[in-house]
Amino acid sequence: MSKISSCFHCGDPCEAETIVFDEKNFCCNGCKVVYEIFSENDLTGYYDLQNAPGASPNETEGKYDFLENTSIAEKLLEFNDEGTQIITLYIPHIHCSSCIWILENLNKLNKNIKASQVDFPKKTVRVTFNSEGISLKEMVVLLGRIGYAPYISLDDYETEKKHRDRSIIYKLGIAGFAFGNVMFLSFPEYFDVGEFWLEQYKSTFRWLMFTFSLPVFFYSASGYFISAYKGLRAKVLNIDVPLALGILVLFVRSTIEISFDLGSGFFDSLTGLVFFLLLGKFFQQKTYSFLSFERDYKSYFPIAVTRIKSNGSEENVQVNTIEKGDRVLIRNDELIPVDAILMKGKALIDYSFVTGEIEPLEKEVGSKIYAGGKQVSGSIEIETLKPVSQSYLTQLWSNQVFDSDKENSFSSLTNTISKYFTVSILMIALVSTSYWLVVEPGQAMNVFTAILIIACPCALAMSAPFALGNMLRIFGKLKFYLKNAPAIERLAKIDTVIFDKTGTITTNTKNVITYNGTSLSIREESMLKSALRSSGHPLSRSLYKHLNGHELVKVQEYEEITGQGMQADFGADHIKIGSASFVSAGEMNNGLQTAVHVKLNEEYKGSYVFQNEYRPGLSALFKKFASEYELVILSGDNNGEAAVLKELLPSKTKFLFSQKPEEKLNYIRSQQQSGHQVVMVGDGLNDAGALRQSDVGIAISENVNVFSPACDAILDASKFKELYSYIQAAKGTRNIIKMSIGISFLYNIVGLYFAITAQLSPVVAAILMPLSSISVVVFTTLMTNILSRKLK
Repeated sequence: MSKISSCFHCGDPCEAETIVFDEKNFCCNGCKVVYEIFSENDLTGYYDLQNAPGASPNETEGKYDFLENTSIAEKLLEFNDEGTQIITLYIPHIHCSSCIWILENLNKLNKNIKASQVDFPKKTVRVTFNSEGISLKEMVVLLGRIGYAPYISLDDYETEKKHRDRSIIYKLGIAGFAFGNVMFLSFPEYFDVGEFWLEQYKSTFRWLMFTFSLPVFFYSASGYFISAYKGLRAKVLNIDVPLALGILVLFVRSTIEISFDLGSGFFDSLTGLVFFLLLGKFFQQKTYSFLSFERDYKSYFPIAVTRIKSNGSEENVQVNTIEKGDRVLIRNDELIPVDAILMKGKALIDYSFVTGEIEPLEKEVGSKIYAGGKQVSGSIEIETLKPVSQSYLTQLWSNQVFDSDKENSFSSLTNTISKYFTVSILMIALVSTSYWLVVEPGQAMNVFTAILIIACPCALAMSAPFALGNMLRIFGKLKFYLKNAPAIERLAKIDTVIFDKTGTITTNTKNVITYNGTSLSIREESMLKSALRSSGHPLSRSLYKHLNGHELVKVQEYEEITGQGMQADFGADHIKIGSASFVSAGEMNNGLQTAVHVKLNEEYKGSYVFQNEYRPGLSALFKKFASEYELVILSGDNNGEAAVLKELLPSKTKFLFSQKPEEKLNYIRSQQQSGHQVVMVGDGLNDAGALRQSDVGIAISENVNVFSPACDAILDASKFKELYSYIQAAKGTRNIIKMSIGISFLYNIVGLYFAITAQLSPVVAAILMPLSSISVVVFTTLMTNILSRKLK
């Protein structure tokens, strides 16, 4: 009898036919075609990550014809403008690293696919593609051809339902039902009932226990076998390998015992083991969902926008209060938070945050503008088409355009420990079982199974995610919003703190402004105010408020040069506003004051001098930092307030003034090359490059739309004086993780002692294993909550 070969692509047995191509076996033409596609596009590295990782492609002819309907496609697309479309698709088959690799290399299969990003836990892929080169239907069909057919339901997209995997609930229910019945049927054995049991019903009850254990073994425990098999196939010993081995040993041994009337087996331990394992996993999933930091920082996202009331006045409101039909002012360099219609102004939209394309797009009045774009040519007014979706801004914040290779040390530490841990446990189990086979054979299988169960490193693997996840939630409630968990780790290791000046250590709301120069007419002040209205710079915003009583004049042309100033045309009049060098007023600037200079029609008019109001608690905050960290003021302003700052701040503070955005970035890079871990605190406007370059970039938010995808955190301005405490809390969280890892090791050492010495039964081990995970969750949650009380 010839051996049935397995498919090189999907791993299924080639039972009906074997198709040989390129000296490899395939179970069907579909798998062969997928292999050919990968080969032609130099993507055979897909098979290097894992053996037979693919799925046999199903027939998709006509299945996705509905995507040719424009109205249906519009409901599915997140973004659709100028030939660029973006869609997020749910892919049920995503299951391993190979899936991630191939789905994030779709651009190699079709050059019109610009980018694709996988969210592995949610089993989704976000695809950006050129609709002029490949239609939505063609792109989806391509996914189906390579074995990753998406699941598309318009109901899910319209109601924003999440794809919920309820299989663990079904498996848990079946295991619990079987466990209860097997325990009941085991009572005669437990209490050693006499002749009635032994003579008439012993065999019947044992085979009933066997029958109840079948769905538990083949269905409820299937996840552990599948995970272990995939791990072994990829030559990786994951934490499910010892668990699957323990379950298999229990089932085989119990079946042999009742088949040859050697005993009642361990079906009670088997069903109990699977039940408690699934109960622990269910609890872990529920707890992790409860501690989901995404949900928390979305709820508190501190982005504000300027809403225009019906009477024409303006008000700053939190972004999540914007409703359909609201009129919103978007200034130069501000992000558009919601899909809208352009009502007024010249729109030049930079969609690089969304699509990665650098070239901005011009929009006419009446055009639709999508959320995530940045206005880069003056101010515009838009009318919202729907309420703000903060989840979209969250997705934008996590866009792969801004991804980095910043280290996640605890994740790599946990993965390394888990790998060697599994090998060590298997060795201990084999040695201990060999010993008991010689000393007392009846205990050997109990010892083997108990060791594999009790030593599962679940508690170890949960230490970092739960501690960091809970701390993200706590920080969110305290108005400190971090992008992800690794940001806390990096924050705990910093040794250099760099601050921008204007809008960061100074407040935007309490500046004293005086004018020096030739008096301006009412029209000239109106033009000045109208030009300032388009800028989001802190000084521009303060001066705009200062000129509150003047009418607005229509701006025909507007340009803002980052870090220097702006210029605008009003028909025959031209105005320049900004630094002395920008308006060519070198002799008018004595370098001793923070000032905004004004030139009208090539005539220098004068300057508005700002007496900055520094944030409350600034001096005390810097004194706390000075004892442990290097401190730097890295400002684009002149050194006019150097004397004041030197008096206000610790003597060890380093001052660098008149720094252009690229000079800020280069300074941070030089510090990192010298071995420093740097946090940059800026206003999110002129500091995007510096925020991105730093190990942790923190943007200060103060009633303005300063959201920057380049930053790692957003700090509400009212909590500025608490920044030192937050960084100390990050350090404390790191110590809590180390302690919880120590506790999980201690638990395993103690548990292994009792298991090796045959003092621990498999079912007790199955109860203790999820309890150990729960204890780690309780410990990390309790300790991080205690840590948070110090912050309050």
